[in-house]
Amino acid sequence: MLTEFNLFGVFMAPIVVYALVALPVTMFIRFLLWWTGIMRWFWHFALFEVALYTCVLCLLILYV
Repeated sequence: MLTEFNLFGVFMAPIVVYALVALPVTMFIRFLLWWTGIMRWFWHFALFEVALYTCVLCLLILYV
């Protein structure tokens, strides 16, 4: 697990780093799902994308 990091003299919690890393990972997974056509199976896109982001963020916190 990461420790606090210094951003111009302001200490930031590690969750900020994980949240910023989770964004491009989620966008890449979302692109793959749209490209393969799997995204059509979901009835509420926004809810699925929030759930996907939450899952990616949780996995980053657990395994990085």
